[in-house]
Amino acid sequence: MHIAPFDVEIWMNEWETRCELNLAETCVESLTLAELLELSGRGSADLADLLPLKMTYGAIEGSDRLRDAVAALYDHQDRGNVLVTHGTIGANALVHQALVGPGDRVVAVVPTYQQHYSIPQSLGADVRLLHLREENGYLPDLDELRALVTSGTRLIALTNPNNPTGALIDRPLLEGIAAVARDAGAWVLCDEVYRGTDQEGAGLTASMADIYERGISTGGMSKAFSLAGLRLGWIVGPRSVTEAAMIHRDYNTISVGVLDDHFAALALESRDRILARSQAITRSNLAHLSTWVEQEPLISWVRPRSGTTALLRYDLPMSSRDFCIGLLRETGVMFTPGSALGMEGQVRIGYANGPEVLRAGLARVSEFLARRATA
Repeated sequence: MHIAPFDVEIWMNEWETRCELNLAETCVESLTLAELLELSGRGSADLADLLPLKMTYGAIEGSDRLRDAVAALYDHQDRGNVLVTHGTIGANALVHQALVGPGDRVVAVVPTYQQHYSIPQSLGADVRLLHLREENGYLPDLDELRALVTSGTRLIALTNPNNPTGALIDRPLLEGIAAVARDAGAWVLCDEVYRGTDQEGAGLTASMADIYERGISTGGMSKAFSLAGLRLGWIVGPRSVTEAAMIHRDYNTISVGVLDDHFAALALESRDRILARSQAITRSNLAHLSTWVEQEPLISWVRPRSGTTALLRYDLPMSSRDFCIGLLRETGVMFTPGSALGMEGQVRIGYANGPEVLRAGLARVSEFLARRATA
């Protein structure tokens, strides 16, 4: 099976260990185990509870404790609708593998995480792209979606909050997407790995699995929960989907580690405190980034409403890759080139690291831009 190279991951693999200030990072500032235990109210006593834990495969679908904690993130789900996976990346791959076959129409909303069009293409699907536009605030146009979603379309794939733009599809628009899918008999896969980072309110946007009877939501511990090192995610949706995904999962994952399962359950049971920390970081950092953008004459954007990333348009006669490599070599600051996301002329910034990293990085970027403006 041929599959296209994963451009964003190739970029990250090449540069993230070679930069000084990583403003390409998409996770909210990662927690240490000590911080997790403190936020959970357990302290080091929880570590003692692990000593008698046998290093078996554990519960294959995920422990009841963990699946109950995942289901509690949604309005109308229970553990029977939850399958634990190896990260959200594993969840997305399993859904595509379980539902999509040769000739199936798949509509992917782009820009997005490359999985959502390259995996269906590798499976022989008829993939059509719905391009988000800056002038629409990077929100999907329902008329354009209807034109692509013909009768018998198998799957619509999107990210919400959107990666890389930070655009947020609210409940009415999600319901509109569900209506289009319903008319065509299509599934909707909504990658919600950034859910919990909304800039307003409680921070948890509505979930497609709760809105649409053929809606599938994927998520994980990496972004809003600051625990990428657990490599743990999930699929939430109709049991027919989780059962089909389970068949494929038996071939490539079997189960997640029992330690990952334990700490993920602990974190989700303390989700209010962890998400409060994440929202404090993302909201404060985005406010600082907004001020910075306003003061930079060569930079423009659509301000994100959620997530941990934003697209920055730069007014310079150079490719996004040349921009990012020049920035790295001159300043040690890492962005992601828009070319890796199908968005040439822009760069992606991750703004959810520690505030001191963001502030120091942006100061260096300002110097880089000033030199280019003078030249």
